[in-house]
Amino acid sequence: METETKQAELDRPQKVRGAQELKRQDEQEKQLTTLNLGPTHPATHGIFQNILQMDGEKIVSSEATIGYIHRAFEKIAERRPFYQITPLTDRMNYCSSPINNMGYHMTVEKLLGITVPKRAQYIRVIMMELARIADHLICNGVIGVDSGALTGFLYVMQYREKIYDIYEEVCGARLTTNMGRIGGMERDLSPRAISLIKEFLKDFPKVFAEFERMLNRNRIFIDRTEGVGGISAERALNYGFTGPNLRAAGVDYDARVMNPYSSYEDFEFDIPVGTKGDIYDRFRVRNEEVWQSVRIVEQAVNNLPEGSYHADAPHYYLPPKQEVYRNMEALIYHFKIVMGEIDAPAGEVYHSVEGGNGELGFYLISDGGRSPYRLHFRRPCFIYYQAYGELIKGSNLSDAILTLSSLNVIAGELDA
Repeated sequence: METETKQAELDRPQKVRGAQELKRQDEQEKQLTTLNLGPTHPATHGIFQNILQMDGEKIVSSEATIGYIHRAFEKIAERRPFYQITPLTDRMNYCSSPINNMGYHMTVEKLLGITVPKRAQYIRVIMMELARIADHLICNGVIGVDSGALTGFLYVMQYREKIYDIYEEVCGARLTTNMGRIGGMERDLSPRAISLIKEFLKDFPKVFAEFERMLNRNRIFIDRTEGVGGISAERALNYGFTGPNLRAAGVDYDARVMNPYSSYEDFEFDIPVGTKGDIYDRFRVRNEEVWQSVRIVEQAVNNLPEGSYHADAPHYYLPPKQEVYRNMEALIYHFKIVMGEIDAPAGEVYHSVEGGNGELGFYLISDGGRSPYRLHFRRPCFIYYQAYGELIKGSNLSDAILTLSSLNVIAGELDA
């Protein structure tokens, strides 16, 4: 027995030394894996490249590449007449392009000093809120898919298509809408458009309530989203967050309330906020914003003012086609507007609207010419995507996909 104990004591230091050598060897051999997340579409929902350093499934660090499309919209705008810039705005956040259109038109109207009639303002509100609903349906539907729940996405996409049917009736287009004109709307709401809107308002709430029941208290969904990809209110403000991502962190900033435009002061609605700024909060805030948008559309449709759907601004608003055929003055204005031969007053303006994913701003400088001297787009996605690396650090790869979905980053806004 004594012999065995002595032998164990002699063997112990050798075993400890061997374990230490093996540990050092493991540390030397251990290497981080470099992984390209994107820029292929299926995982990242757009043209995003993120170079990840992975320790197994854990993300150690991340470097985002911002800008794969290189479309140079801001420089193209400097060579176009003011009214031909609208289609460029469509292609930023193409999930809610009417908001982009209206925001740009309001910016130019501020420069020109044009007052838009109440009816046109209400029609704009209807279109913008329908666009917000469509945008949030895509975002939250995709969050469900990325957590393994496809059914909810299929439910709500049917109603996104119904919104696109309304767009098509109003302006003839579905995705890139080129909706409205400087000075108001291109045309009034037709009886069929009003009928489609009312039908949507009647049928959609039941389906969306079912979508919420499917995910809001789903144990698997909550485990995948609660406490993941969170950001504090202070940090979100430091990055320049706006929109649902900022409100999910607990800051109740909304451009529709803080700086009302297009008669938003006439409508009653709430600003939903979260507390943790995580994926679950962002999901819940967007869901509640959908209900608030439904409230606003109902109020606007039921109280649609009488009157004209465009301002009396013949230098900037195209005359009716029948007038062009019959009236020489209308023909002259039509020719001058289409050919971009009307100078705008010199000035410098900024106008922002509450986009589907944050504050969308337009900074316009005119030197008195026929095109902007400078036009800068404040794209919310470009600003908050820069926080993505911080949000996913230390999380699993599968969480990184969900975090990107919950931010609602649209590739079209990352470079302009």
